[in-house]
Amino acid sequence: MKARWELILIPPLLLSFMLLAASQIIFLRSSFYRDLGYGSSGTEFEFVNYIKFFNDSFYLKVLWDTVSVSFLAMVFTLAFAFPIAYLIARMWSKWGMVLLAGIVVSTFIAIVIKVFGLFIMFSRNGFINQTLLSIGLIDKPFTIIGNEAGVVVGLMHFTLGFGVVLLFSVVQTIPRSLEEAAQIFGASRWRVWYRVIIPLCLPGVVAGSLMLFNMSMGAFTSAALLGDGRIYTLPVLIQRVVVMEAKYGMGGTLAAVLLVSVLLINLLSLYLLLGLRRRRLVIA
Repeated sequence: MKARWELILIPPLLLSFMLLAASQIIFLRSSFYRDLGYGSSGTEFEFVNYIKFFNDSFYLKVLWDTVSVSFLAMVFTLAFAFPIAYLIARMWSKWGMVLLAGIVVSTFIAIVIKVFGLFIMFSRNGFINQTLLSIGLIDKPFTIIGNEAGVVVGLMHFTLGFGVVLLFSVVQTIPRSLEEAAQIFGASRWRVWYRVIIPLCLPGVVAGSLMLFNMSMGAFTSAALLGDGRIYTLPVLIQRVVVMEAKYGMGGTLAAVLLVSVLLINLLSLYLLLGLRRRRLVIA
């Protein structure tokens, strides 16, 4: 009789789900009660917090800023991560695995340390400013602190390692023989990329990009430190509303909007991908 070892995973799965679901349900439930001040909430079930959110231009701007910086971070991360992942996946020597191991190890470095490294690199006397000044590309030092560009850079720094690892596994699924066959029949290197590599990688790239986007939408540390109190994303605003202002109802509302926004964007992306499959524009 074959042992059903997978049954052992059911109790920890149920326990983890209960702990996660219970905390989220309690937090989201508070979004339907009015904040009375000093951490107290009303007793009547109402939608006043959601009405306030969608009628206030400040909250809508924060939602838009969250989506926009997360999207830009996703795009730039893909632009940097895919060539690196492809190069490592196609390396014949053992150095490919060494480079991949180094990238994996770098993802375990605390994000706070990474952000403070960016502070040093982009400071007035930092390496990047001094280099650009010396070659004449800029006239005065620039900063990434307190602007959207800095938040995007911080999110990229947070997600780049994960992006390389995800895309490395995607590229490895494509046999080298397909690229070699295309080149044998006269396809240029760019045509191989356009007609072979990109179509075959696209489903995996979409799945990986959604994961990177979701990570950026929920990231707090990079946006809080590099935003410097001038750039708000929903995670940063949730921390301020809940911890500093003790408005648990509005905090739950912001969390619910963030959750629903991420779900809708993911579902829309998958719907578009299925549409491409029906038109045979994507091989999956």
